[in-house]
Amino acid sequence: MPPCPGFRPADTAHRGYRPGMESVRAVLVDIDGVLTVSWRPLPGAVEALREIREAGLAVLLVTNTTSRTRASIAGTLGDAGFPVSAGDILTAPAATAAYLAEHCPGARCALLNSGDIAEDLDGVTVVDAADASAVPDVVLVGGAGPEFGYAALDRAFGYLQRGARLVAMHRNLYWRTAEGLRLDSGAFLAGLEEAARVEAEITGKPSRAFFEAALARVGAGAGEAVMVGDDVESDVLAAQRAGVTGVLVRTGKFQPEDLRAADGTPDHVIDSFADLPALLRDSAQR
Repeated sequence: MPPCPGFRPADTAHRGYRPGMESVRAVLVDIDGVLTVSWRPLPGAVEALREIREAGLAVLLVTNTTSRTRASIAGTLGDAGFPVSAGDILTAPAATAAYLAEHCPGARCALLNSGDIAEDLDGVTVVDAADASAVPDVVLVGGAGPEFGYAALDRAFGYLQRGARLVAMHRNLYWRTAEGLRLDSGAFLAGLEEAARVEAEITGKPSRAFFEAALARVGAGAGEAVMVGDDVESDVLAAQRAGVTGVLVRTGKFQPEDLRAADGTPDHVIDSFADLPALLRDSAQR
């Protein structure tokens, strides 16, 4: 799709946009903590997304959410007024299915996840956790929840000791809910890695492959895209390492101490997603 005239940055470098950045054609957006918290829209998010779409920019929602399928997410966001469909969403489970098809074709997987994501794990063979004779090739870790008890983690540890590969959809340590921060699977993943002396293969954010898959979906180059997220490491700096301009929002899981301790500096920091259209317009005018 052609660049949107109203959102084209100036030819010369402007603060935050790296030298040589082409016209913005696509916006990649995290969902939880950026557009919503506990699936409730954040102030101004619906209007901002509509404005960006009306400007002609491609939009892809990129999320490590592992509790819902793309269709379920699209339905919930649509009911809240967001102009999105299932085709506008790339989830970590969907990216994981593609990764396993390429790197572990036919593998039997032991899934440790909270929520039903079978629809987005197309082609993935999941073994029955109750089958004591099952010998999976892959321990597949999704998002944390009540399922992450001692027995499940110890069973996964046993599979890893017997040679199973460790594949994780993400390594987020926590996420924001309406009740506050909640522990996520990254905390448990670190324990499995240390105990089994293995290193997890990450398929969702912050892996470079995930961002490359997102860019391929929207048909844009890294220099033509902006990534908006509330996680300075997994969303923003990871995108920047893939060549995408990173925009950090001060909503969701954002905490000032995380920004101060980060391994790099975001290209932009804004108060909320509602401020993104103004940021893009300002950059175009300058």
